[in-house]
Amino acid sequence: MEIEGATAIVVGGASGLGEATVRALAERGANVTIADVNAEKGEALGEELEADFVACDVREEKQVEEAVGRAAKAGSLGIAVCCAGTGWAQKVAGSRGPHDLLPFETIIQINLIGTFNVLRYAASAMIGNEPDADGERGVCVNTASIAAFDGQIGQIAYSASKGGVVGMTLPAARDLSQYGIRVNTIAPGLFDTPLLAALPEEARAALGAGVPFPRRLGAPPEYAQLACHVVENRMLNGETIRLDGALRMPPR
Repeated sequence: MEIEGATAIVVGGASGLGEATVRALAERGANVTIADVNAEKGEALGEELEADFVACDVREEKQVEEAVGRAAKAGSLGIAVCCAGTGWAQKVAGSRGPHDLLPFETIIQINLIGTFNVLRYAASAMIGNEPDADGERGVCVNTASIAAFDGQIGQIAYSASKGGVVGMTLPAARDLSQYGIRVNTIAPGLFDTPLLAALPEEARAALGAGVPFPRRLGAPPEYAQLACHVVENRMLNGETIRLDGALRMPPR
């Protein structure tokens, strides 16, 4: 998929990995719609880049449908990147009793069901596109985590949600292959995003030092660089790509 001139939506695009992806796509000439629950940051980024912003909670089916519809009005939607997600730390059971159900359900709703909502509505919009010379109509890029494979103590909800995203990737690519729509997932390691921003600098440096190479936290533009490559490389389909500096997470 050629990025220049394409219509794209980045869900969770107001900050972190999503913001970097919005910037990278816009720099490469895409017409980008930013979708996020954070209206303040999303509108500011949209104003800066002269991009459209739409408020969107990925748990709300109608909001996702409307966000994708807004993006598609700008042209044939060819690129959809979902970076929306959050985390929760709690053991499956302990001295205080079993894991609370509500936060587990919330993490699944945002990270897994939310990703599925974006995927299904974006793909549905792409099916109506005119195929290019290679028969391609669109590309969907989802975001998982290495926690899908190396879940740590206290990550039962987060790992389950991200494991679900990984599990959807190949069957989604197979489902959509007849329409020329590719589906891939990026599984980042430790990245310098708002989820880690609350930690003291010393703690952040210690986390980065645990990465084999390079010995630092990943930078959001590095995620965005890979997302753009996934969009452009037509033989990448049905894959989950770890982006982690060879990190394998220990139990804790």
